[in-house]
Amino acid sequence: MHTTAASTPARAGNQKAPSGASRTRYIILTLCFVGLVINYLDRANMSVALPYIDADLGLNLTNTQKGLILGAFFWAYDGMMLIAGWFTDKVGSRRAFTIAAIWWSIFTALTPLARSFWGFFAFRFALGAGEAPAYPAATKAASRWFPVGERAFSTAVIDSGSRVGTVLSLPIVTSLLVVATWHYSFIILGVVGVVWALVWYWYYRDPVDHPGANDLERQYIADNGGRTEANDDSEATKIRWSQLFGYRTVWGMMLGFFCLNFVIYFFLTWFPDYLKNARGLNLKELGTLGMLPGLAAVVTAWIAGAYADRLIRHGANVTKVRKVVMVGGLLGGAAILPAAFASSIYLALFFLAISYSSLAIAATGIWSLPADVAPSSRHVASIGGIQNFASNIAGIISPFMFGFLLDMFHGDYTPAFALAAGFAVLGAFSYAFIVGKAEPLPLPAGTEH
Repeated sequence: MHTTAASTPARAGNQKAPSGASRTRYIILTLCFVGLVINYLDRANMSVALPYIDADLGLNLTNTQKGLILGAFFWAYDGMMLIAGWFTDKVGSRRAFTIAAIWWSIFTALTPLARSFWGFFAFRFALGAGEAPAYPAATKAASRWFPVGERAFSTAVIDSGSRVGTVLSLPIVTSLLVVATWHYSFIILGVVGVVWALVWYWYYRDPVDHPGANDLERQYIADNGGRTEANDDSEATKIRWSQLFGYRTVWGMMLGFFCLNFVIYFFLTWFPDYLKNARGLNLKELGTLGMLPGLAAVVTAWIAGAYADRLIRHGANVTKVRKVVMVGGLLGGAAILPAAFASSIYLALFFLAISYSSLAIAATGIWSLPADVAPSSRHVASIGGIQNFASNIAGIISPFMFGFLLDMFHGDYTPAFALAAGFAVLGAFSYAFIVGKAEPLPLPAGTEH
């Protein structure tokens, strides 16, 4: 039971940026995008390289062991996620993203030192711990720099970094496998991550402190729903982190995002194995055809984000727009199931592209919600971390369940795809009926305003 609503930040989302306003927010957006591309390149690297690592080192891993290695990342990533959101709200996006990128880049570069199942498990575990603050930091940065009428597109661009990184991992890692060895994909990407971290720390500041932003841009952000201290309700800022778990909407966000990630992590973990072993693609085909669903997801998410922002700027209800995007996207994600019955690789890729694209569209709404519902600007990363914590429990379970079902059904992906489709439908239910309005959460019961 909650009473006394926290004040809502300005919702004049139909205003356009005034002539003469600087556009520093788009440089910030580009840096966030590139940071998450690198983040997911390092995360997806193992998914592409693992079959060749197994053959090179003679590990003879079972599908269940492969699933455990791929899922080891999420044990640490998820365990650190709650802390990462709280930490980001405390120290800010600048320091949180920098520390995270340096950490994960070091452990990426050190991965070739592993020589056994437990060695690769340990390096993936350490990598996961370092990557945890990335999404909360990017989400908080976007909430500060983008008003409500630009939030879906900025979120779509940031979230698409995960898909671009995953897609690029196929041609990049497979190319390195052709010209060198799998070791270099980890070393080179580790160095790239450190360079990005230094650039981020040098350039990023909040709008009020950034020398590249002029007063017109700062005012435009503040007047149109940017989550800055200027728009905070003084009582809402006092809501404790633990109190966020008292809201039904937060629990609905956790369940819905868990369901989305159960499906989406197929594309981040088992997808290369599916193409190689279930569909018989060779190394060259893996690096080309394997890019198609991810590319489709990037393009459709950007278009959907831009269209959602356009609707909001023209007066559409923010809650209705967010829910249509999230519910519809998750229902479309169930298209993963028909791919199992497709007679050709091209038809299978068509259904997988529909599934991945639909999930990517849903994610634009999901990652907009923390800024929409946070009681104050001090809670954006915390809520982002909480929902990401729940979502990445699926990162632990999904790779293992796919591997377990593949072993049980002798390499047949149909049961695993059916399970994933069921979770997509459950996620749509959560966003439709459990998650409330896309507006700042009310003050807890008994709070004096």
